[in-house]
Amino acid sequence: MVRLTLDLIAKSFSQKNRRDDSLAQHLRKITHLKLSNKNIDVIDDLSLCKNLNVLYLYDNQIRQIHNLDFATNLRHLYLQNNCITRIENLTSLIKLEKLYLGGNYITVVEGLENLEELREKSLSVLNISNNNIDELRELAVLKNISHLIAVDNQLHSVKDMEFVLSVWTQLCKIELNGNPVCHKPKYRDRLILQSKSLESLDGKEIKEMERQFLMNWKASRDARKKNRAESTTSEHVPHTHLDNNDTDHPHFPIYYFPLAKEKPNFAILSEAHRSPHSRESQSAAHEENKVTKKVSHLALNSPQKSRKELHEPHLLS
Repeated sequence: MVRLTLDLIAKSFSQKNRRDDSLAQHLRKITHLKLSNKNIDVIDDLSLCKNLNVLYLYDNQIRQIHNLDFATNLRHLYLQNNCITRIENLTSLIKLEKLYLGGNYITVVEGLENLEELREKSLSVLNISNNNIDELRELAVLKNISHLIAVDNQLHSVKDMEFVLSVWTQLCKIELNGNPVCHKPKYRDRLILQSKSLESLDGKEIKEMERQFLMNWKASRDARKKNRAESTTSEHVPHTHLDNNDTDHPHFPIYYFPLAKEKPNFAILSEAHRSPHSRESQSAAHEENKVTKKVSHLALNSPQKSRKELHEPHLLS
């Protein structure tokens, strides 16, 4: 294995390129450093390269990201196709714009949430392909990301993708080929509807006509759902009667159920509504009627006496 040292860097430059500068002076002037495919497994102290803007370290055997604290001017870092298992030690890279980490052994996207300066300086391009990553929510802090390459991972959830897309308002391109999420129903439609800034999905351009069609379809579907919900609600609402007191208890409606019709009993109603005086008069009339009937009975059973005699008073001598 090979350690990335200043001596290794010096060997990559010829004396002609160095001119009359000393090694230290030349290292301070370096802005681009290409050290890909060198079997490098460890990054050593490179602090003399203070003006480094672009560092190519892809296709090596690097296991850990470290000793890059000096690179405060670094804008592009290429670390794809190494043996990295964790995203770490990037806090000092305050001007970083592009970070390539595809083809490593990273299983969790982390180490970026506390990069306040990095977020303000805009991490715009991130490559985390082929790392068995199954969730991207930790990347939501990267508000200014514009291009994400996350192919050949284990992303399953469309909802998780919708969440990060709702936060990444400047995202223009996203590549998710080789993830299970790509086979979910209406995957492409849902992501296009979620992000208004997205211009390309999985290498295929998103045309304005396509987005407008999907937006119209969604609006029509939502309107149909709303109408069905309102119809269902109206069908199940019970008939209620509200009076002046119902406003005090709107959540306790009064229900009225029709009673079976019955023929009125006028005799009972008449009896029930009579006053006590009326009842006494009825009793007196009843007694008088009994006397009249008795007298009539006597008249019919006494032939010797005429009807006139019965009704005239007897004169006593």
